[in-house]
Amino acid sequence: MIELLKGTLILVGAVFMFLAALGLVRMPDLLTRMHATTKAATLGATLIMLAVALHFGEVAVVARAFGVILFIMITAPVAAHVIGRAGYFVGARLWSGTVKDELRPNYDPLTHELKSGLETQENAKRHPRETDSD
Repeated sequence: MIELLKGTLILVGAVFMFLAALGLVRMPDLLTRMHATTKAATLGATLIMLAVALHFGEVAVVARAFGVILFIMITAPVAAHVIGRAGYFVGARLWSGTVKDELRPNYDPLTHELKSGLETQENAKRHPRETDSD
């Protein structure tokens, strides 16, 4: 039974890794490619590492496998976000079917200044606290 579970985890993980590669080839622009590869590859690597943990069954290997899973789940979305934003800032073209570009009204490509969208004249004023030194 455990062999069937391990085989299923590896097979499903490999399918998700294949879908990540397929998304990289088939998606039309940088941002959708980053989304497809991050989601599918993270899930695929997680499933394969779970199969590794089940196969070896030793505390040291299981701990390392869960460490790898945690590391991938924490770093992959952050890295994809940073790469996608950098691509946007250097001018990577968006897909013609993109419906909404939420950064456009808040990003100035000349100064590379990005506003949160919450700036107003009142919010921009500095209000010193009593604990601030003069």
